[in-house]
Amino acid sequence: MISKKSLIAYFSRKGDNWFKGKIVTLEVGNTEIVARKIKEITGGDLFEIKTVKQYPKDYYETVEIAKEEKKQNARPELINKLENISQYEVIFLGYPNWWGTMPMAVFTFLESYDFSGKIIAPFCTHEGGGLGTSERDIRKLCPSAVVLPGLAIRGSRVYNADKVILDWLKELKLL
Repeated sequence: MISKKSLIAYFSRKGDNWFKGKIVTLEVGNTEIVARKIKEITGGDLFEIKTVKQYPKDYYETVEIAKEEKKQNARPELINKLENISQYEVIFLGYPNWWGTMPMAVFTFLESYDFSGKIIAPFCTHEGGGLGTSERDIRKLCPSAVVLPGLAIRGSRVYNADKVILDWLKELKLL
């Protein structure tokens, strides 16, 4: 457990996903799996970033919507809101890599709060794109926060990522 009060805020998508070179249906999204693992290790609070308009179960339909949202620099409306972000010192921010960065819903989340003085530790799941430009995008959206080096985990490896996550947390001196 870490000594600082932490939040694990994440956006994840279940349903059809790219996994080990093919489309499979996931009951729990890859990013949620990683978020839960971080919660187990850190004892932080979990917060799922959810959009009002749900993305389709179909992978290719979601890919097209995500592409259009990025092109339009959209800010999808979120269902839920944190009551008090000021209580947290460390924010673990999780998301899948969509079109080289975070889903636009994560942009909405970051623009909804004041992250001044907070530590943001990003983590993403992907199938080849790594963190993309997400770290730079987070720094741009949260210029008064400390953005630590992120962790990128292939979606197909999330179930066996415990050691990688633990090593990352130790490297960041968050354990």
